[in-house]
Amino acid sequence: MRRTFSTSSILALATACAALIATPAAAQVTGDTDTPEADATQASSGQGVADIVVTATRRSENLQDIPLSVATISDETLAAVNSGGADIRGLSGRVPSLNIESSFGRTFPRFYIRGLGNTDFDLNASQPVSLVYDDVVLENPILKGFPAFDVDRIEVLRGPQGTLFGRNTPAGIVKFDTVKPGQGRNYGRISYGTYSTINAEGAVGGELSDKLAVRLSGLWQHRNDWIDNLDESGKNDLEGYDDIAFRAQIQFKPTDDLTLRLTGQLRDMDGNARIFRANSFRTGSNKLFGADGGDFDRDEVHADGINFQHLKTQNVAGTVEYDFGSATLYSVTSYWHGKLRSRGDIDGGFGCSTCGPIDPITLLPTDNSEPGFIPFSAHTADNIPSLDQFTQEVRVASNNSTGLGYQAGIFYFDESLNIESFDFVAPDSTVENAVALQRQDSKALGIFGSLNYKFDNGLTLQAGARWNHDKRRMKASRPIDTRGFTGPPVPEKRATVKDSVLTWDVSAIYELNQDVNVFARVAKGYRAPSIQGRLLFGSDLSIADSETTMSYEAGIKSVLLDRRLRFNLTGYYFDTKDLQLTAVGGASNFTTLINAEHVRGHGIEAELEARPATGLTLTGGVSYNHTKIDSPGLGVSGCAAACTVLDPVLVPAIPPFVPAIFSIDGNSLPQAPKWTLNFTAGYEHPVGPGSIYIFTDWYHRSKVDFFLYKSVEFSDDQLLEGGLRVGYKTDRYDVAGFVRNITNDESAVSGIDFNNLTAMVNEPRIWGVEVGFKF
Repeated sequence: MRRTFSTSSILALATACAALIATPAAAQVTGDTDTPEADATQASSGQGVADIVVTATRRSENLQDIPLSVATISDETLAAVNSGGADIRGLSGRVPSLNIESSFGRTFPRFYIRGLGNTDFDLNASQPVSLVYDDVVLENPILKGFPAFDVDRIEVLRGPQGTLFGRNTPAGIVKFDTVKPGQGRNYGRISYGTYSTINAEGAVGGELSDKLAVRLSGLWQHRNDWIDNLDESGKNDLEGYDDIAFRAQIQFKPTDDLTLRLTGQLRDMDGNARIFRANSFRTGSNKLFGADGGDFDRDEVHADGINFQHLKTQNVAGTVEYDFGSATLYSVTSYWHGKLRSRGDIDGGFGCSTCGPIDPITLLPTDNSEPGFIPFSAHTADNIPSLDQFTQEVRVASNNSTGLGYQAGIFYFDESLNIESFDFVAPDSTVENAVALQRQDSKALGIFGSLNYKFDNGLTLQAGARWNHDKRRMKASRPIDTRGFTGPPVPEKRATVKDSVLTWDVSAIYELNQDVNVFARVAKGYRAPSIQGRLLFGSDLSIADSETTMSYEAGIKSVLLDRRLRFNLTGYYFDTKDLQLTAVGGASNFTTLINAEHVRGHGIEAELEARPATGLTLTGGVSYNHTKIDSPGLGVSGCAAACTVLDPVLVPAIPPFVPAIFSIDGNSLPQAPKWTLNFTAGYEHPVGPGSIYIFTDWYHRSKVDFFLYKSVEFSDDQLLEGGLRVGYKTDRYDVAGFVRNITNDESAVSGIDFNNLTAMVNEPRIWGVEVGFKF
């Protein structure tokens, strides 16, 4: 029998769990540690869990006191992930329901929360997960990869967040807040590991006077080329990088009530495009195979031609805060500029489509050099000559912590984006087969407000609404097509989409006792209409209408066992109407936007932090996410290679040029594992002026499908990655040895299906040492 969560079942689950927890928690009210002061003292001494302060409601509040499903990534986890040179994808799975992957490598992360995301690789792809960096929404995917360094907190807000934040947030938000001038300690940290992997970061600053403070911080990540291209002489040809980011902040307080802050940021990344591995699967199996058909070897590949990736982004932002006493006025102004050049071997191998015996029917060669048969060469480049994003937000928020609180504001977004796509006549050539040009202009306006009231009986009610207006224009053309492979040149095409939608949320949290809170939330989310302008393999623009999400969630937040245990549990259900999906690749080799009539999902998220003994800290998180496309008659083309599609045929193929269309009704969403699990354990023991410590972190996800259709080959059964860190630290110094991906797990994380059985894989194992200091 099929089981689904309803709203009533979620509320029943929350109520039942609350009843189980409330009784033992109530017994702890007596005793000396049951005052806030005693709780804080116990937490600071390392004997209990400390309060976690978040800004998920645009205020600084205790995580346990807000009616949202919010998770944080700890400083220890971030330091462990960064030590191996990971980019922002390294945060994947570190909290329940979060997945991050990419087919562009370090420059273009794709985020998924509760299974909702977008597999589109185009450089104007719209995503339902927003990334907010210091209260500024980063819309374009190349901005979302900005590194995490010198951060005060990282929060993951699950479910629609459209009332108070930016735009396009029906799935949730990944939120970064950096350390501000005059707040954090100065520090430096450098690690060195396998493949000459270097992670060096640091920050310096402080108060120059009672009115002026500065902070400078930076990050340098480096790795030598470590993948051997078997079709080139020598060793270690690909996958190295130099990734540099820098931030400068200056803060001026002319009076106690007024704070002015100016921020400048930049990123300069020089490396390789994503490594695509041709025929890494065999028909009927999703097991990885090697470049020569044997056992898989992550540091070997057959690749042809030129490969590079260069990204530069810059930002300047200004923040104004004025405290009127009863309320504070905030203004955040930001401008981002970016450029990207990326060229790589999309067919994934050293294929030869003009050599060997020719099949008289297909007119294709019957014999290829390794790594197996590749029907045609695909060597492309995708560039962003210019990206300009301007945002302005003005917001007023009350300062009271009891009674009626409010927030209201206005948000403006303006983006201009130019995209170039090239297909080359040969892997080493600079002569294009085809050129596609896109120009996109997007504007958005949001007017929002929120009210909350804290009653004396422990109940807090909150409600908010946002009026969203979005407009996007695109023009695209394909002026050059010398080979005729993609069709004749296409004159300029134009399209405009716009919509106005009211989103809202209503929530409540109730304090059963000082240790246990229960909450419930209903929210409507929205994603603006989108346009797909890639004309390399098509002659028309595709459009996706707006999507709207209704989300229902309820849960428990508790601190138990004399503050030695924090346990939070959320159950949720969502129904997304007209979900924007991207049919990528396949036998038709198109990138096309479509809308699914309905996509529904339900699940649970549980998080645990425990300090059972002095010096020992344990954390864990688990999520179950079930998604289902409910759109009868919706179909996409399956893979062009010899893969095994498991979905029923909607429209039979007409050989040799018209592919079959397969039904995706009833499928789960791509890149949406049902189960994710994360776990950390840390132990410290005093020795001399400091302590020795050991810290381990693990992440597991269950099976994922890479595309909208289901196939045996384009999937991965599971991923399990762990890390270990052992060291000695004092108040000023930290020396450690570490290993990332300790089991050297080899998993496919995505694929390309238009040419052969191409896979992309996870990061290798990295061993290393790290030295850090604070001053």
